[in-house]
Amino acid sequence: MTEETAIVADNFTLAQNVSTLSILENGIICTLMTLLILVTIIGNILVILSVFTHRPLRNVQNFFIVSLACSDLAVAIVVMPFHVIDYIYDQWVLGAVFCELWLTSDILCCTSSILNLCAIAMDRYYAIHDPINYSQKRTLKRVLLLILLVWSASTIISVPPLFGWNSSGKTLYDENNHVCHLTDERSYVVYSACGSFYVPLVVMSVVYLKVFLAVRQRLRQRTRNAAMSKLKSIIKRSSTNGGLKDNCCEDGVDENGQNSSETSVQKDASEAENSSESKRREKQAKAKGGEPQVVTQFLEQRQRISLYKERKAARTLGVVMGAFVLCWLPFFLMYIIVPFCDSCVRIGQLELFFVWLGYINSGLNPLIYTVFNSDFRKAFKKLLCGWKAVRNYL
Repeated sequence: MTEETAIVADNFTLAQNVSTLSILENGIICTLMTLLILVTIIGNILVILSVFTHRPLRNVQNFFIVSLACSDLAVAIVVMPFHVIDYIYDQWVLGAVFCELWLTSDILCCTSSILNLCAIAMDRYYAIHDPINYSQKRTLKRVLLLILLVWSASTIISVPPLFGWNSSGKTLYDENNHVCHLTDERSYVVYSACGSFYVPLVVMSVVYLKVFLAVRQRLRQRTRNAAMSKLKSIIKRSSTNGGLKDNCCEDGVDENGQNSSETSVQKDASEAENSSESKRREKQAKAKGGEPQVVTQFLEQRQRISLYKERKAARTLGVVMGAFVLCWLPFFLMYIIVPFCDSCVRIGQLELFFVWLGYINSGLNPLIYTVFNSDFRKAFKKLLCGWKAVRNYL
């Protein structure tokens, strides 16, 4: 009896320790999830407010960023909190109807976030590849139409399971096990994975490569033109100096055989006349050609600024794409492999990690724009300082 009692006591202690570790682990995970939700909400709200309140950001192309921020904000408000509830209870407790709405919103918001990144990449490409023509085509109406197209495509990808395109043919909610899970129906998995991730990934990869090559080509062309201009200036200056040397004669004798001291007065008078003549021509050049020269310098400066911004935009786009691939690739590999692998076993913690790694992308986008864009940094600082002033006033 004593040994049996000791074994029971040991098992109880072990169960108690496991329960304590489980509670601690769940508490840490739920805290991290909540922090990610708050960061995503605050960051994307700041992005939206920055575009509408900060004048340098109030342009047509930034409406793509507003659309991206709206989709990421929807992920943080509509999708992520209910995932936390499902994790805490270890089952779905909100019923079949809300389960279908939640899963549809999950696919819709995440797909629209990815497609908005794709639209931003395409916008950057056309802005660099054909800036003059595209600046005329990039109207508010056209941009809003493209944003509507992004959300329409996301809707077309997300709603088919509601109409029976799923593994059960009826509903996404398993009433027996109280599980609300994405469908494993193979044809829909391929359809949604390609539309939500793999096709946008290919498009973004090709577009970003072209953006990188276009920026590099323009920078090289600019460097080559600057080098040629400098070389021409040196040649012109050296030829001018050579002409002056040809007029100088050795041993104090000029080309007419006269002593240089005898003609010094004549040279002084000639130089004075040339000086006055050159000053007069310079004044005429300034009066006639000064404005075109100023305009040329202004255009060159604008081009340098434009190339600098394009370079920064391309780098930002590269970071955004890198974060997008790192965050979403593990989930979509798992999403498309598991339905076709009968021997694969679902690991709950790993699946949870991959899902939330994808959600992290919605929180990273505002941080990326903050770090790599000075206008967004200024706007964020202005908004946060204004909020601090209001809070101190209250």
